[in-house]
Amino acid sequence: MTQSPSLQTTLQDRAAAGRGLVEPLLKYAHRADVIVLALPRGGVPVAYEVATALQVRLDLMLVRKLGVPSHEEFAMGAIASGGIQILNEDALRSHPIDRASFDAVLARETRELLRREQAYRGNRPPVQLKDQVVILIDDGLATGASMMAAVHAVRRQAPARIVVAVPVAPLETVEALRSEVDEVICPIMPEWMISIGYWYLSFTQTSDEEVIQLLQRAWQRESAGVPPEGDGDV
Repeated sequence: MTQSPSLQTTLQDRAAAGRGLVEPLLKYAHRADVIVLALPRGGVPVAYEVATALQVRLDLMLVRKLGVPSHEEFAMGAIASGGIQILNEDALRSHPIDRASFDAVLARETRELLRREQAYRGNRPPVQLKDQVVILIDDGLATGASMMAAVHAVRRQAPARIVVAVPVAPLETVEALRSEVDEVICPIMPEWMISIGYWYLSFTQTSDEEVIQLLQRAWQRESAGVPPEGDGDV
């Protein structure tokens, strides 16, 4: 378990973090039944590197964190595509939220989820996950609420296997996920998380334009049947 940052544990940026996930996922390379699902926005550059190196499909799992109104970085829950809603009971106990405030956050994040769905996917049909090996990727986890919502959304489609792969997450969150999925890959598991950005040298916000560009690049190669070589190194 990693206790503090060092030259080995500090991530350069999201692309480098994605390349760092490739080796433990090599057993899933070149398989038609494998699909990498990115949690936008920050998970997309990470997932793009993984899907490119493994030469597997890339798609999205739309998830929105429900932030505590007075402390939005602290998740009181999360929502995901397909009407999934997960609550963080510990957060709700430590930050009592009245129903009107909760509903306001839920409505706002639902609108943003739908906006991103349209902006990123357009008319592209939802991906079918039945009997597939699904690798869920984000740029890091704190409470894990968003990833747990993604896991529940994926499980509804009866996949063959669910794998969570993230560059950094606290040990407690990783252990909670291990009881929910088939495999968790997480190279950096600090005792004290501080924040996801703390573990990156460069952690600028991922834009809608970057998400769309990376997805279109991956989808064009997929439709053309061209192996995604050259953008990521194994």
